[in-house]
Amino acid sequence: MSLNDHWMQRDLDVLWHPCTQMKDHERLPLVAIRKASGVWLEDFDGKRYLDAVSSWWVNVFGHANPRINARIREQLDSLEHVMLAGFTHQPVIELSERLVQITPAGLNKVFYADNGSSGIEVALKMSFHYWLNNGQANKKRFVTLSNSYHGETVAAMSVGDVSLFTDTYKPLLLDTLKVPSPDCYLRPEGVSWEEHSRVMFAHMEQTLAEHHHEVAAVIVEPLIQGAGGMRMYHPVYLKLLREACDRYGVHLIHDEIAVGFGRTGTMFACEQAGITPDFLVLSKALTGGYLPMAAVLTTDQVYGAFYDDYATLRAFLHSHTYTGNPLACAAALATLDIFRDDDVIERNKALSARMASATEHLKDHPHVAEVRQTGMALAIEMVADKKSKTAYPWQERRGLRVYQHALGRGALLRPLGSVVYFLPPYVITPEQIDFLAEVASEGIDIATSESVSVAVDNRHYPDHRDPG
Repeated sequence: MSLNDHWMQRDLDVLWHPCTQMKDHERLPLVAIRKASGVWLEDFDGKRYLDAVSSWWVNVFGHANPRINARIREQLDSLEHVMLAGFTHQPVIELSERLVQITPAGLNKVFYADNGSSGIEVALKMSFHYWLNNGQANKKRFVTLSNSYHGETVAAMSVGDVSLFTDTYKPLLLDTLKVPSPDCYLRPEGVSWEEHSRVMFAHMEQTLAEHHHEVAAVIVEPLIQGAGGMRMYHPVYLKLLREACDRYGVHLIHDEIAVGFGRTGTMFACEQAGITPDFLVLSKALTGGYLPMAAVLTTDQVYGAFYDDYATLRAFLHSHTYTGNPLACAAALATLDIFRDDDVIERNKALSARMASATEHLKDHPHVAEVRQTGMALAIEMVADKKSKTAYPWQERRGLRVYQHALGRGALLRPLGSVVYFLPPYVITPEQIDFLAEVASEGIDIATSESVSVAVDNRHYPDHRDPG
């Protein structure tokens, strides 16, 4: 028995893994990772895998980054944790100051949570509570885009629209308003991203016109709908949405958990529309992929609605045990230092261009409907029929074949259904991008050339996909 097999067997005796049908591991071996460095993960038998998805979109400056490691070690010797109710500490103050400084003007207050889903819950509760404190208790619904994903706690699921994650739990979910997504994959032939995004905004305009009196906030993933298949749209939609939210008296929540910190080509996606949301939710890359943390930034106006004598019961009495953890703050501060000192956003432009050129040939692949890109996120959509964009039946799990091939070649590519995507760490080299493109091309050829015989019934989950 190899060391990998040894650890896999011990794992399967006791662990229940996330986003996984555990029966799959009867035929799909677990990959046991012993250590990691830079873009590389290494298993117990010494095989390396290039981490093309930043370990679920979090690791932006490589594994075991010496600068982040040193900052955490230094912090560990002085303070590992203290509760943030009634107490404070230097790292959380400095981090809050830095976040206010680098985010769009007007976001002057920072509230911390432990992970992305929890951050979404904070923003939703805070928005509802704001209106309640201002005598508008009727404003308690939320508007969200179709095909959106905002996390897997109950309220976060309620404002999502990926059936794979939400359908089972419908009896538990909030009553939300769904608006068709501006997803530009679905645009008619010959129509630009901007034009399609403008046209699709009419649905949002109509919904707000009819329901603004009962709506607390609109929540969106700006520019990229991640778990929905890396579907993308034009920044003009965000500009139009900000204007409409102001017009109708509705909050705007930007979920930049996955797309913040340089992923879209700017530090924050909202910058590309020149707007400031009422709530900006950050997580994942916030700590460089080291420790769980989320930050919810909001305005002085929102903060002021809760500021009163205790007896008024207007306070936001929400907490997490590890809120503002000093070690996570230290990792985040080191991450922000790297962004500042290494001119990361500018350097990423060359890497983004290399991703585009390395995958250009796939646009002509007979089973690739689209190669789309926003900044350091690139997606390749495999289809059964290119002309009609007819999707493969989800039961065929074509993306799983790409994943398996990539592991064999030494790369971690974890498609979303039939969408193969690159979300690499920013320390990746041009040559490593070329390697990923080569591996992805091989995997797509294998996955789309095979004849797969499965029972196909799309009546229940027509848009079902393997989670990424």
